[in-house]
Amino acid sequence: MPSAEQPVLIIVMGVSGTGKSSVAKALAQHYRYRYLDGDDFHSAQAKKLMAEGTPLDDTLRAPWVDNICTQLRQHAASATSCTLAFSGLRRDHRQRLRQLPFRQLFIHLNGDKPTIAQRMSKRQNHFMPTSLLDSQLASLQAPNAEPDIIEVSIAPPLPEVIASCIKHIDATLG
Repeated sequence: MPSAEQPVLIIVMGVSGTGKSSVAKALAQHYRYRYLDGDDFHSAQAKKLMAEGTPLDDTLRAPWVDNICTQLRQHAASATSCTLAFSGLRRDHRQRLRQLPFRQLFIHLNGDKPTIAQRMSKRQNHFMPTSLLDSQLASLQAPNAEPDIIEVSIAPPLPEVIASCIKHIDATLG
């Protein structure tokens, strides 16, 4: 059981295009935590495959999750609280993060496919093409029965989404 003395890890999860990076950055700034983006831990090969429209399978995702966990263990050892933008598509990947020595909370950003596709199509300089949205949605193992996950809709404007996240975090982690 995590203790109040442990650093905090807020994982902002969801399929590509839901605003994970924007929300996790804003939360890091609000709480004065270290911001980490899961995309930074992908290998060059994995980014190249995704840029070419090839979805990653669990074999290709495994080293990515390993890299994230290694970095987070280092931050935990120095008592550094963090936010992490992380797709969290697979239940076992979420479970690996739960094993880390943090007080944790997952924020699952969700929205409908047309909204997400529209947002993805407006991004510039991102390796993940809109064509991979269907594979992201198919890979998502819904976190329905996971009690440490808070669902937040991406339908409202970004400032409202961030405010909703802060309200849930404050109520849950105090």
